Amino acid sequence: MSVTWAATDTATGRFVAEERRTGLGELTDHVDALRRCRGEGYLEVRLPDREFPVVTLGFRDERAVLHVFEDADTVSLRPGDGTTPADAVVEVPVMDEPAVFSGDMASSLDAAWSLLHRLLRSPAV
Repeated sequence: MSVTWAATDTATGRFVAEERRTGLGELTDHVDALRRCRGEGYLEVRLPDREFPVVTLGFRDERAVLHVFEDADTVSLRPGDGTTPADAVVEVPVMDEPAVFSGDMASSLDAAWSLLHRLLRSPAV
C-alpha cells in the first residue's frame, strides 16, 4: 500500500511538512526510528490519490492521540483505547507544539498505529 505522509524529522525533531509518497513499510520504519531516537513524533498520513481523509498521529513515549480530517471543514478526535485513566493528562506533539489531551483521548501507541492502518484501508471506520 502506498501512502503520502509528512512527519517529524528523526534528526532535528522538527515537523517537516513536505509530503513523501512511499510504501507503508517506509512510514513504519520512520515511526520506529522516531520511537527509538526521539521518543516522540507527529505525522500526517493520507492515501496518494485522495486529499481526504488525513489521519494525524502525535505520540510521546507509549501514548498517542489520533485526529481524522474527513474534509477541509470536519475533524474528529478519536477516543482512546482505555489504557490511560480518563482524568490523566497526556501531552503529545502536534506539528512542533506540545498539545494536551485528557487521558480518555489517548491510546497506546501500538493501538493508535493499528487504528491508523485501518482508517487508511477503510476511511469509514
